Amino acid sequence: MYDLQEQEQIDALKAWWKENGRVVILTIIAFVVAAAGIQGWRYYQQSQAQQAAELYGALQQLVPENNAKKIRETSATIIEKFSSTAYAPRAALIAAKINYQAGDAQSAKLQLQWGIDHAAEDELQDIARLRLAGILLDEKNYAQALQLLEAKHSPSYDAFYLDLKGDVLVAQGKPAEARSTYQAALSKADKKSNYRDLIQIKLDALGAK
Repeated sequence: MYDLQEQEQIDALKAWWKENGRVVILTIIAFVVAAAGIQGWRYYQQSQAQQAAELYGALQQLVPENNAKKIRETSATIIEKFSSTAYAPRAALIAAKINYQAGDAQSAKLQLQWGIDHAAEDELQDIARLRLAGILLDEKNYAQALQLLEAKHSPSYDAFYLDLKGDVLVAQGKPAEARSTYQAALSKADKKSNYRDLIQIKLDALGAK
């Protein structure tokens, strides 16, 4: 009886394997391939991040030297080859600053916009947006500057955004709106920061209501 039951189980297993064995094998293969792919992707990401980190370290060393040509080249390499890393938007901000100082506002704006569009960190987007708005103010492109300054940003940047918005309103000849904006910026500024003094100077320059 035992042998008969065992044989029936074996026959049933053979029948099941005949019907489902190919699916099982394909499932195992798919799992192995997927696992290998995930592992390979992780290795690729780590390799990309390491290479980008090394280039970004070299870029930071170039900044004190103020070597605009090398800074542009190194930044471009990081942005083009390692755009998915956290170092690319940082490189874009550095390159934008160098280009603007060199009188190339157009390149600076493009790099800042790239940082806004691609940075995964909100803080980097906030900084890039603030700097781009500053350039637009200098170019008297007040509408676009205000649009950037109205964008959602971290509360820690409220004072900076409001202060620059006040500057735009002053440039537009809207002293009343600028005054209230500076007052709002003052209320948001760190009470221990010297930055409050700068905002207060601008507010005082507008005079009393």
